[in-house]
Amino acid sequence: MRCRDFRSAVLAAALCASLAAAASAQTTLRIGLAEDPDVLDPSIGRTYVGRIVFASLCDKLFDIDEKLNIVPQLALSHETSADGKEMTIKLRPGVKFHDGESFDAEAAKFSLDRHLTLPTSFRKPELAALDHVDVVDPLTIRLVLKTPFSPLITQLTDRAGMMVSPKAAKAEGEKFALHPVCAGPYKFVERVQQDRIVFEKFADYWNKDNVFIDKIVFLPIVDATVRLANLKSGGLDLIERVLATDIKDVRADSRLKLSSALELGYMGLTINIGNDKNKGGLSQSEKVRQALDLSIDREAVNQVVFNGEFVPGNQWISPEHPYYQKAFPIPKRDLAKARALLKEAGVSAPVSVDLMVPKGAENEAVAQVLQSMAAEAGFDLKIRLIEFATSFKQAQAGEFQAFLIGWSGRIDPDGNAYVFLHTKAPQNDGVYSNPEADKGFEDARLISDSAARKAIYEKVTGIVLRDEPIIYLYHRKLLIAHTTRLEGYRPMPDGLVRVVGLKLK
Repeated sequence: MRCRDFRSAVLAAALCASLAAAASAQTTLRIGLAEDPDVLDPSIGRTYVGRIVFASLCDKLFDIDEKLNIVPQLALSHETSADGKEMTIKLRPGVKFHDGESFDAEAAKFSLDRHLTLPTSFRKPELAALDHVDVVDPLTIRLVLKTPFSPLITQLTDRAGMMVSPKAAKAEGEKFALHPVCAGPYKFVERVQQDRIVFEKFADYWNKDNVFIDKIVFLPIVDATVRLANLKSGGLDLIERVLATDIKDVRADSRLKLSSALELGYMGLTINIGNDKNKGGLSQSEKVRQALDLSIDREAVNQVVFNGEFVPGNQWISPEHPYYQKAFPIPKRDLAKARALLKEAGVSAPVSVDLMVPKGAENEAVAQVLQSMAAEAGFDLKIRLIEFATSFKQAQAGEFQAFLIGWSGRIDPDGNAYVFLHTKAPQNDGVYSNPEADKGFEDARLISDSAARKAIYEKVTGIVLRDEPIIYLYHRKLLIAHTTRLEGYRPMPDGLVRVVGLKLK
């Protein structure tokens, strides 16, 4: 080979390598969501899809691993005092927020104080025992509690542990959710409601050596069939909440991978007890609510809608959870008893019920099955389909009688119950109130011994299952599918997508 030819070949190879490097440097991960999140503010947000988005945007003090162990994130360690009323947390050095501000003890105190004091915060009950936060030194905080609070560390693995930039939060005020600034691997670029949320890699992320994808685009696509079609065609790289009926189809496609894990939470019917402007039958008597429960065959719902893939349930935790109360097994369908309860309650059939249902194939199918079953007991469930984020606004306003809605779940049972069932808790949309149940939930927060806590929860479970503020139906399997181009994905028990470590071939 002549020198010129050799030089040309080298230049051509270098050019190809350069182009390949440029192409690989501009990787974009496209994630299909089942709904559009509500607000991108960790103090105010309350949706599961919002938590999926936050996992890329807002690091927390602690996280969980695949086996539900608590692991460090923005914190390095924690130590609880012997009386359970103080927790000292050592913070990670060298962390920056997306606006370049340093994360330190003052910033951590600001975020926790904000969760507690922001008027619209949904984190207040999660941190209810927290009296104040002391700054011990630039990288150490001390959480001083009013009483011992056993779920505290688990709360700090979720939105209550997310840290926001004090500078940005003060500057943006109520508009912080429009330009959120946290300390996660990706920073906010733009959001177009019902269309897309765009993030780009944060160059100064504390763990940047394990972030390999340049951009993430979240695309809300309510129709699960359309989500899957986009994944198959290459328009998406990962989708959450694959339909149970599509499992075989996904597994049959060599270009796709499917992960499955039983959720920590539940799906159920939240009943409007204390804020029903129309004073319907469900709000007037627990016997009517019990009758509706007895009209439902949970296993039949599972078989008809989910091909038997999900797990029927009747409590805020699944039958596989160590805190599940076996003294209260899943009730069998009993139409005769249901009709008798309606008669005892003095309610004439058919009992009309406004059933609010967020749009989505599985939700709609479940609602239709429930409607058919309940009709045989004397109920007329009037299904009202509604956009997901709007359903939360109507729920808070009391504009429903029954609400088919799920909860993604938390490690500790407190995280699945207190916020929905304690009097005046911010997500108690049905305005349920029972002082005896309140005391049980409060007492369970004071002790860490699991056997003693389970005994308390047994009593509370009996109260709640009698009052029926929520009719628990089933526990979903978290079905996430992604293209084989995506490497490093780890299925997590909370169903959230950890983007650190992911690569696109």
